[in-house]
Amino acid sequence: MGISPSNFSYDYHVDNPAPDAETVYVDPLRQARSQKEARQDAFIGIASLLVFVALVVLLVGRSSGWGTVAETFFNRDQFSESFPGLLQAFWLNVRIFLIAEPLILIMGLLIALARTLKSPIFLPIRVLATLYVDIFRGVPTILAFLLGFGMPALQLTGVPSDAIFWGTATLVLSYGAYVAEVFRAGIGSVHPSQTMAARSLGLSSLQSNRFVVLPQAVRNVTPPLLNDFISLKKTRPSLQFWDQSRCYAEPKLTRLQTLITPLMWVRP
Repeated sequence: MGISPSNFSYDYHVDNPAPDAETVYVDPLRQARSQKEARQDAFIGIASLLVFVALVVLLVGRSSGWGTVAETFFNRDQFSESFPGLLQAFWLNVRIFLIAEPLILIMGLLIALARTLKSPIFLPIRVLATLYVDIFRGVPTILAFLLGFGMPALQLTGVPSDAIFWGTATLVLSYGAYVAEVFRAGIGSVHPSQTMAARSLGLSSLQSNRFVVLPQAVRNVTPPLLNDFISLKKTRPSLQFWDQSRCYAEPKLTRLQTLITPLMWVRP
């Protein structure tokens, strides 16, 4: 007499089954063993981490210079006094980030699209886009000093001299070049057959880029874009040092101008 599978009762465990999908059998013993091993691994990992932290605290706390370091960097009174200012600076950081990031994405995407134009009539645009990317990717953070000191010195009508404005402009110009290369890499990662298929369906070049190429390109470069966002968030506080140095440097530049200007009219 044969044994029919219907004579046995099975326990089933399904995690988010698909609609109309067959139920997958999971061995209860294997599942229990896997859960037990996962709990053991978690316990061992947490215990190892606690032991490591305790050793670091013990070694650092027993060092001879810990008292000076604790007084300098972990002073509670100074932290409580500076905390309101830190909140204001953090909110300023967030505002600059929220303004700069959309502008960076728009500029980067436009520059990337400009560099992918293939018609000979767009050669000047491609050259300008290439020069912009090569120059601004090669210029270090000193660009903030050049814009912050140079543009207000021109005394152009309607040009602001606010440090936040020029700091945000610096971030947009600098990171726009990096993001443009990220977008261009994403556009290049889309296989040409996608564009050919879109054109064969009657889509124009603009429609092919909008509905076929760009959605895939943006999805492919999302992780690198997140890296640029994090780098932008960390770079923004450096503008504070530029604002402070400008306060010290502007009087010196004024005195230097009063000395150099008369000398320019002295003939040998």
